[in-house]
Amino acid sequence: MQQDASLEKLRAIAQADVRDMRSERTELDQEDIDLILTRARSHYAWTDKPVSDEVLHRLFDITRMGPTSMNTCPARFVFVRSKEGKEKLAKSLKPANVPKVLGAPVTVIIAYDLDFWTELPRLFPHEDRRPHFEGKPEHAEKTAFRNGTLQGAYFMIAARALGLDIGAISGFDNAVVDEEFFGGTTLKSNFLCNLGYADEKAIFQRLPRFEFDDVCKIV
Repeated sequence: MQQDASLEKLRAIAQADVRDMRSERTELDQEDIDLILTRARSHYAWTDKPVSDEVLHRLFDITRMGPTSMNTCPARFVFVRSKEGKEKLAKSLKPANVPKVLGAPVTVIIAYDLDFWTELPRLFPHEDRRPHFEGKPEHAEKTAFRNGTLQGAYFMIAARALGLDIGAISGFDNAVVDEEFFGGTTLKSNFLCNLGYADEKAIFQRLPRFEFDDVCKIV
């Protein structure tokens, strides 16, 4: 009974917090949306302005609040900033991507943990959901990949919201990254993301996008 009362109290606090937030602001201004999506661009060249540890910590603090199923939070982030780390990453890259990575202040390996479910007692404490994944490696990997990808998207939007520029990369060999950075662990790489302050001179024209009726239906 005492545990139920504690949960009810926590739930009431959470509901009040959401109501307070919505009373303060119901949506972003168009200028905010421009910054994170509609006028934002992917970048391929970088200034030498560094990205501080403080900014990286703040970036993660924002990213971690994005929703995942059962609060699984399977994404793992490796911030590669050292010369040695970049050289290891370069082994995995297609040639066109090597200068992009070597020139970026930070390249982030956005990975996911196949054993994410072992942390569920900490992340989903009110019910033991480990049996959903224990002994079910295919289901666990699909869940980790899907939700880790979501977290990677939150990461990129959060970076833009903090005034950083990004350049996501899929032109690399995941197996090489996994061997160089995650050997002997349960982590697997998903994609890479350069992070820093862009040199806009490398930008080319924006590519076309679909219109609503091309790819959407209301049923």
